[in-house]
Amino acid sequence: MSINTSTRPVMRARAATLVTPYLGACRPHSCFPPARRRLLLQSPRRAPLAVTTRSFTASHFRRLADVNSNLDPQQQDRESDEVDVCIVGGGPAGLSAAIRLKQLANEAGKDEFRIVVLEKAGELGDHIVSGNVIEPSAVNELLPDWNKADNPSRFENATPATHDKMRFLTKKGSIPLPAPPQMNNHGNFIISLNQFSKWLGERAEEIGVEVYPGFAASEILYKSTDGSVMGVATNDQGIARDGTPKPSFERGMEFHARVTLFAEGCHGSLSKQVINKFDLRRDSQPQTYALGLKEVWEVKPENFRKGEVVHSMGYPLPSDTYGGGWMYHFGDNLVSLGLVVGLDYPNPWLSPYGEFQKFKHHPLFKSVIEGGKCISYGARALNEGGFQSIPKCAFPGGALIGDTAGFLNVPKIKGTHTAMRSGMLAAKAAWDALNENKDAESTIFLYDYEDALRESTIWNELKEVRNMRPSFHSPLGLYGGILYSGLEAYIFRGKTPWTLQHKGKDHEATKHADQKPKIEYAKNDGVTSFDILTSVSRTGTNHEEDQPVHLQVDDWDRHAREMWPKYKGVENRFCPAGVYEYVEDEGKDVGVRFQINAQK
Repeated sequence: MSINTSTRPVMRARAATLVTPYLGACRPHSCFPPARRRLLLQSPRRAPLAVTTRSFTASHFRRLADVNSNLDPQQQDRESDEVDVCIVGGGPAGLSAAIRLKQLANEAGKDEFRIVVLEKAGELGDHIVSGNVIEPSAVNELLPDWNKADNPSRFENATPATHDKMRFLTKKGSIPLPAPPQMNNHGNFIISLNQFSKWLGERAEEIGVEVYPGFAASEILYKSTDGSVMGVATNDQGIARDGTPKPSFERGMEFHARVTLFAEGCHGSLSKQVINKFDLRRDSQPQTYALGLKEVWEVKPENFRKGEVVHSMGYPLPSDTYGGGWMYHFGDNLVSLGLVVGLDYPNPWLSPYGEFQKFKHHPLFKSVIEGGKCISYGARALNEGGFQSIPKCAFPGGALIGDTAGFLNVPKIKGTHTAMRSGMLAAKAAWDALNENKDAESTIFLYDYEDALRESTIWNELKEVRNMRPSFHSPLGLYGGILYSGLEAYIFRGKTPWTLQHKGKDHEATKHADQKPKIEYAKNDGVTSFDILTSVSRTGTNHEEDQPVHLQVDDWDRHAREMWPKYKGVENRFCPAGVYEYVEDEGKDVGVRFQINAQK
């Protein structure tokens, strides 16, 4: 049942009546834990009242499914809600867009302007790996007092970067390198991006943004009239591993919006769909990717150098593989330690996880973490295509923002400020477009967002460094890339008349196993380096016992027959969580069985 916009005050009054006993004041119900918040979002699924409002109730009314029935979840009706702007993803980009939109609405006296942020993680920041050096230009503009001592709501966990080190690593030693201008961190801050995202969410809720962690957008909704995006639907709950509804089945909810902003991060599932539907990559090169692996350590006080920022190249990665490491000292005796591996590496025997474990044994890093304790682990994909790979970012009914669009500055090793700024630019464009076109049935296109991007610091910044990452594809490999990047950083500064092309899609660089030397990784010692299951236990990842597996393979046996003889189990090695595995099976044609290790 849809909400009539004229009855929002009635709906909010009912919500306020329900929320007040728990908080003592009317606040958005997104501040509740996910289970309680879902209760508040539930609608009584009875015959509609004369007034088309969706009232809130404290009773947990569900559409129950008989376990023996043939109920098709996809055929069940969904509740729907009408909002002005729906933002998919509660990271820095999505939250910055939400805050800027609500600032504009409040300044104009339009308190009823509704902005909803849907975040798949149970709590904001839970899917964001900690440890980050942020350039504060965007947050200074969005929330000028974010770090001021007299602001009681300031972000309290920002460590000023004090000095930089750049090192080229050999197996046992390190060679100092001059840090290029792009890596000068004077005026920047080392933060936990996890904590920063939570803090941004609190600031968003304070000014009236509706933030809903624990609600994963799983489907894009399109208008039947012109095919434009009209919002998203959240995932169904209570689906068994085999796809059938359990007794606790609940249909997802639709959020209809005139503008939908996708801020899913790198390679988001819905973002891929909208990119393909509207052919947004028609004028750009393919996106290229990297895998970042990270740990946070609590180190001994005598090993801690607050504010120190260290970056490295070279060991342990071979010369034909792009990547590098970092070590950031922040907070109270905390060190963020990580390695990025470009996914265009040619040797299928290489394991990014194995390389990260070797990396920690290098004296430059081991001397710091020795005697300390690893307290968390995480891994994530990164967009590395840069300027050449930016797609069209606006489409009928919405836009791509943040890492979804690929605004990471690879040589700078920073993307939070560009993600936030893109969200702010999209917010302004959305606000202007909605005010210029008040016809609720018309389709919004954010032309101004595309123009604003090209006139912004994001565009200038990425254009200036556009040739650095592709230069590592030269026959000289790592050393040629370092030399050319030095010329770009100090002399050319992006003003060359040429733009280097990416070599191709990452997977096209992978050689067959018999064409590259096999890499044997030493056994982990359990002190500095760890087996993959131990590391995964530090991620805090947990799933329902019987939930569906989101990774799907059309034909398991065919996949093994085609891939195993060529790559000898590259899937085992490229996954930083041990999800993919080949298991010996004499009953199979190639002697192995391919499987996905989902939590049971």
